[in-house]
Amino acid sequence: MNRRFERVAVVGAGLVGAGWAIVFARAGQSVSIYDAQPAIRASVMDWIRDSLNEMERCGLTRDVPSILARITVSDSLEDAVAEADYVQESVFERVDVKHRISLAIGAAIRADAIVGSSSSGIPASEFTGDVQRRERFIIAHPVNPPHLIPLVELVPSPWTDPSIAPLLRDFMESVGQKPIVLSREINGFVLNRLQGALLNEAWALFDAGVASAADIDRTVSEGLGMRWSFMGPFETIDLNAPGGVADYAERLGPLYHSIAMDRRHPAQWHPDLIERVAAERRQALPLEDLASRCDWRDKMLMMLAAHRTMNQSDDSEDA
Repeated sequence: MNRRFERVAVVGAGLVGAGWAIVFARAGQSVSIYDAQPAIRASVMDWIRDSLNEMERCGLTRDVPSILARITVSDSLEDAVAEADYVQESVFERVDVKHRISLAIGAAIRADAIVGSSSSGIPASEFTGDVQRRERFIIAHPVNPPHLIPLVELVPSPWTDPSIAPLLRDFMESVGQKPIVLSREINGFVLNRLQGALLNEAWALFDAGVASAADIDRTVSEGLGMRWSFMGPFETIDLNAPGGVADYAERLGPLYHSIAMDRRHPAQWHPDLIERVAAERRQALPLEDLASRCDWRDKMLMMLAAHRTMNQSDDSEDA
């Protein structure tokens, strides 16, 4: 990487933005956080401190005081981004909100700064077209929570400077994330297109009465997800046939094609279907227990991340 990123600004200090602050500060960057809501600005450091302490207990980080010392909360957007080498925007996922904050960021950043948006599906071309320094903007979509799940999707707009994606990929690698780079904008990017395919099939199976929501979840958590936690779909099928991926495709390609043909006209998630799934989920997990279950999820992710870190070996495919 030819350029150093020493000062990072995080705009939007919700769960995703606060997680990003941990990612950057843990890697040694100085981080300025800004959120338009004073209550969030007042509480974000407590959340970050609690998360870092839990990560330290799991062996995922150390020297929490030093990490915290690298993070400051700014009272204005301009103060947060003015001297930043990189800005990670993580505001509400709506085009008008993204557009408004991008206008403000574009007017306040240095000419050589880079801005990544945490947009999970809205392409940058929908909210940066008339933004000052629009060529410095790119999608940098994480998985929530970004400090525990390392994938980042980098998606340039048609006017993004071509040098930015490879530069940002190197930077994300240097702070411990696992970036992928898309060649162009596409609705939903890669992660949510893959997730959407699984979700649409899950809703359809439930709607048809094939299985309960709990059993569909179990199929992933105790089946597919066991492999998917350390390998992707192409490597999975490559290892699932004696002759590799070509052998697998010859054996099972017709089956998957017939399944796909079943869903040529997928139905929307209609209100009655949503109500039935929600009723089963609320019976299993009352709404008042949702936050504690989210905490449990994060602790499970920490333990998984710690296990992967301890057992990491050289991967020739990623070298």
